[in-house]
Amino acid sequence: MISRRALVGFGASAGGLLLSGCDRLTASPSFREALQGGEALSMRAQRLLTDRGALAPEFDAAQRSPVFRANGTRRPASADYAAHAANGFADWRLRVDGLVARPLRVSMAQIGTMPARTQITRHDCVEGWSAIGQWTGVPLKLLLDQAGVRPAARYIVFHCADDYGPVRYYESIDLVDAFHPQTILAWGLNGRRLPVENGAPLRLRVERMLGYKHAKYVERVEAVASLAAIGGGQGGYWEDSNDYEWYAGI
Repeated sequence: MISRRALVGFGASAGGLLLSGCDRLTASPSFREALQGGEALSMRAQRLLTDRGALAPEFDAAQRSPVFRANGTRRPASADYAAHAANGFADWRLRVDGLVARPLRVSMAQIGTMPARTQITRHDCVEGWSAIGQWTGVPLKLLLDQAGVRPAARYIVFHCADDYGPVRYYESIDLVDAFHPQTILAWGLNGRRLPVENGAPLRLRVERMLGYKHAKYVERVEAVASLAAIGGGQGGYWEDSNDYEWYAGI
């Protein structure tokens, strides 16, 4: 799959003429549709060649990174989030809604009583760094089963508390990854409560995906039939703003 970022980098090395040509191409709706079509083919090809239920590698506690780097937003700027953080997120409520039979509003205390999964996995960032951390959280499948995802749903969208300019951060995955056993909403990191800079009170861990898919500060989980009407329609903040690929499987 060739992304716009790769095309721009190639154009810069080959000269300004090629760069301007790439920019004209990537500004073309038909060309962007072709790229998106190629990405869909890449996703389907990868899934044909790999086990959909295959687990991402897990590690021993001794292999954990000394520090798990905080990246992106380190603290949402809103007064509402500050009040929740000051109160230990006692009044935080996770919404699970959209195309579900039984919408949920779940407190952190309730989430803390649910069956939890702990996994030690590697986080791979598109910026070129990796870190191994121990994550504890509620399996997303458990919440989705409680809510009762309707047959029309195709994607799960994660709406977050951090603002990026005029828009809220969001990400999405399809149902295959949503129901994967290692996909959790984590409330713990390395045996302690999740720090604010790492996404407290809840962050997505979807372990077979690159780091930008692991949304932090998750406050709403929405089941939808299409991504077209959400944000810029590409399935995530970075997908909308920087043409990152929607399917970031590794």
